Amino acid sequence: MHMRPLSPPLRLRLPLKTFAIVAGLFLLLASTSVTHAQGNSAQARPANNAFAQAEAKFHVPQSLLKAICYMEGRLSNHGGNPSIDNGFGCMHLVKNNNADTLDQAAKNLGVSTSLLREDLDTNIRGGAAVLRDTALQLSPNHTLPMSLADWYDTVATYSHATVNSTATMYANAVYTLLRQGFTAQTDTGETVTLAPQVVQLNKSAAARLSFNTALPGGCTNDTKVDYPGAVGCIVPQSFNCSANHNPCSYKSANRPTDYSIDKIVIHDTEGSLQDALNIFQNVSNGVSVQYLVDTDGTVYQLVRENAIAYHAGNYWYNQHSIGVEHVGYDAQGYQWYNATQYLASARLVAYLLQKYHLPLDRTHIVAHGTLPSGSAATKNHFDPGPYWLWDYYFGLIHQQGIPFPTTHPPANTITLHPQSDQHPDGPNGTETTANFNFFYLYTSANTRSSRIPQIDSTDLADVSNSVEPGIPYTFVAKAADAAGTGDTMYKIWYGETDRAQNTPPSYFADGHLAWLDVPAGDGVEGSGTGSYGQLALRSQSGSTPQIYARPTSKSAYIIGRAPAGTAFAIGETYVEDGTRTLWYEINFNHRQAWVPASEMSRITYSASQTHTAMAPNADGHLD
Repeated sequence: MHMRPLSPPLRLRLPLKTFAIVAGLFLLLASTSVTHAQGNSAQARPANNAFAQAEAKFHVPQSLLKAICYMEGRLSNHGGNPSIDNGFGCMHLVKNNNADTLDQAAKNLGVSTSLLREDLDTNIRGGAAVLRDTALQLSPNHTLPMSLADWYDTVATYSHATVNSTATMYANAVYTLLRQGFTAQTDTGETVTLAPQVVQLNKSAAARLSFNTALPGGCTNDTKVDYPGAVGCIVPQSFNCSANHNPCSYKSANRPTDYSIDKIVIHDTEGSLQDALNIFQNVSNGVSVQYLVDTDGTVYQLVRENAIAYHAGNYWYNQHSIGVEHVGYDAQGYQWYNATQYLASARLVAYLLQKYHLPLDRTHIVAHGTLPSGSAATKNHFDPGPYWLWDYYFGLIHQQGIPFPTTHPPANTITLHPQSDQHPDGPNGTETTANFNFFYLYTSANTRSSRIPQIDSTDLADVSNSVEPGIPYTFVAKAADAAGTGDTMYKIWYGETDRAQNTPPSYFADGHLAWLDVPAGDGVEGSGTGSYGQLALRSQSGSTPQIYARPTSKSAYIIGRAPAGTAFAIGETYVEDGTRTLWYEINFNHRQAWVPASEMSRITYSASQTHTAMAPNADGHLD
């Protein structure tokens, strides 16, 4: 049984063009809640009442509150979870190095910060209180704005952007939404409508703040970028770790000469365009990425392709990949990912595949959520999550002239290509919850049995007990679902993080047999042979084969183990940097992992589906 998320989809009433303009600038909240609950408030009041009451108490127009609440969080508090810059609730009350409106609102209302984070009504009132304070501080005579247009400078300041032009971009998006209007639903299904407003920007207010450009600070359209058409937002040389700057956020290099570029990593920002730019433009955060794709299709470049950006949570992958961020976030990607963004990203990735001679497959185009962390002590991210449509995305890349692989996964493998992954199910290129495309593993061939251990059962995007489309897994048996769903259950080896609930937690993964649930028509069994097909682990001197986070012969990178004879599909080989040691990349669980050739044997299958193994030769290769 392919489980769907429990929360209802947000029913947008905006045309795609408007959706793209507005959604490209909202402040997304990093949600990991399955039910997207408003919070722990036992008597949460309807949102429409909250907007009206906040206007009456703080004299902030409720139309403005609705626009910000929708743009920031799609009328949701997202279970009290923070955004990329530690903002909470649909009014994005922040607590970070640049601002602390969360505590400010708590003091104004006389409530706890936890209530502000978790209760929608309280969060709306808290945002109104902060907007009122901001407007009074900006006013020369300490009075509130007289009209909706006069709130422009307050809204720009409320963005907490580190550069003026990003704040302007934020305020422009709010006023675009005010002029367009919307009808949408809260997490509880309540309909909120913002009627289109007749409003013009207060140019004098904008002038006071010196907001004079539509491009983010540090960005230009001077064409001095690697990807034609990208907006150049290249971070300065002072961010370069190679120049002994501290702090720093990227490292200069001469790729692909000194390090091969083998992968393109697909991310989401867990926040808005402004949030992401704020993070990447602040060197103290120590993170970077080559490209950022907004929901309106605009592509920004922040780090040169030949440099090493810090984006993957695993330094080897940083060295050998190009990172592409997408505005949106994983657990509720159906509210953000859209046809415009997919197409812009597909064009960018097609350009990168051609430039670096990479094939169109899931070995070389990877999710951040399919990469291993650098060690068993930490867990890596889950993005872009269960709503990123891989088959649809690959089809768009193919339309740019990139051929599909001519080889196919070998026999005795199962690869997911579900109907939910073929195209966005919503209107005008938007998605719905029906586009959910993670598939779960069970302890027996029965979907009524328990699922295998999971790191965080409250996080819809958690990848620790699931697989996603396009990645082959070797199966050793299959059976009809004993629960009578009509699904097929495939028995595969899977690295389970069964120590994650220990104190302290460990993300070391142990290889176990588990049953993958595949609904009818959603999986394709292998019919050919890939470059290397499938391999089985083999024991050296009786020891248990070890699984590594990267193709590097150091015990610090061991992240798991599996018994001898364990069978895995493999994606590629790699010769360890500076050595002749050959490594195989395996599909260990939801994530990739690495095993030295000395621990691998080639699998050959008989008609009975049992396998025999062929050991490597003296050079560590499989002839």
